Amino acid sequence: MIARSLDDALACIRDGCLLAVPREQSGVAMEATRALIRRGVKHLHLITLPTSSLQADLLIGAGAVSTLETSAVSLGEFGAAPRFTAAMTAGTLHMKEATCPALHAAFQAAEKGVPFMPLRGLIGSDLLVHRRDWKVTDNPFAQDDPIVLLPAIKPDVALFHAPLADRDGNVWIGRERELAVMAHAAIRTVVTVEKIQDANLFDDPQLAAGALGGFYIEAVALAPKGAWPLALAGEYPADGAHLTEYASLARTAEGFAAYLDRYLHAQRAA
Repeated sequence: MIARSLDDALACIRDGCLLAVPREQSGVAMEATRALIRRGVKHLHLITLPTSSLQADLLIGAGAVSTLETSAVSLGEFGAAPRFTAAMTAGTLHMKEATCPALHAAFQAAEKGVPFMPLRGLIGSDLLVHRRDWKVTDNPFAQDDPIVLLPAIKPDVALFHAPLADRDGNVWIGRERELAVMAHAAIRTVVTVEKIQDANLFDDPQLAAGALGGFYIEAVALAPKGAWPLALAGEYPADGAHLTEYASLARTAEGFAAYLDRYLHAQRAA
């Protein structure tokens, strides 16, 4: 389905939603993130596949996230994620720490329709002490060979940004195959895109291999520059000046509030 507006597309992301988002390099729906914050969404269980940056930091700073499941939140070359750091220091965020392979495996379990996925590399780590939902068991096919079982992660909604969709709701994701895993695993998937074309993506031999079928997509909304200030591969680079400004302002609660007033709430007024 092609949504009439961004707000229509985001209607399925409600308070308490288990929301999955991708890493910065894969296509982050930043315009949608700003719209969710303006709407005042609360109590999200946010899961990143497998890391996040500005998107998670904004949602946490705005008070939209109660539980975070991730392997890392960082602004990369622009420094630590300030509102994530503040929330962890204050103890206001329930953190479910994971690893990149663990998150990928758990999404793949849901994608395949199985209740769990085995993973070996966690054996011996402190994570097993804190993740009671990860179970260590014996390999049924060998003796003295423990293995970790990770419960499937089936998000209520997966949300990402992509370069292109067609009128049938198919979305071109190119090489970012983890976006397909997210869509396969989630109950619903919402995508913002740079452009919508009339021709079916699967009829184009150059685009078909990188297309995600519309039957996995709940809604598509047109949002040009929808990943800004983050980059979208092949479309535009990250806005380094803006990210530098955010990293500076968001160090304090007052600075973060000023950032929201300038770049989110001013948009609504306009």
